[in-house]
Amino acid sequence: QVQLVESGGGLVQAGGSLRLSCAASGIISNINITRWYRQAPGKQRELVAAITNSATTTYRDSVKGRFTIARDNAKNTVYLQMNSLKPEDTAVYYCNTNLFTIGSGWSDYWGQGTQVTVSS
Repeated sequence: QVQLVESGGGLVQAGGSLRLSCAASGIISNINITRWYRQAPGKQRELVAAITNSATTTYRDSVKGRFTIARDNAKNTVYLQMNSLKPEDTAVYYCNTNLFTIGSGWSDYWGQGTQVTVSS
């Protein structure tokens, strides 16, 4: 059974940094793309960044130059380094990944979410 576990959220002052981690566990044959989403209170979930198995990355405009997504294939872990944080970055951050297992083939999985709060 595959699980995604997120960690690294917390409370930080504006201008500070946090690093989120998304670790996939289970019998995984391959990981395609991993995405970080966020959802602020009263708002829709939005895509923040994504990284493919070939390490191609994409970012939403509001985080370009401040956030960096990276992956460690040996650990089945994806990181989101967030610098120069702003109060508007406050949200619950979710990890989503598309991966292959022998039992289920290609499937999407979600983490439980981790709270990021940026104070002004």
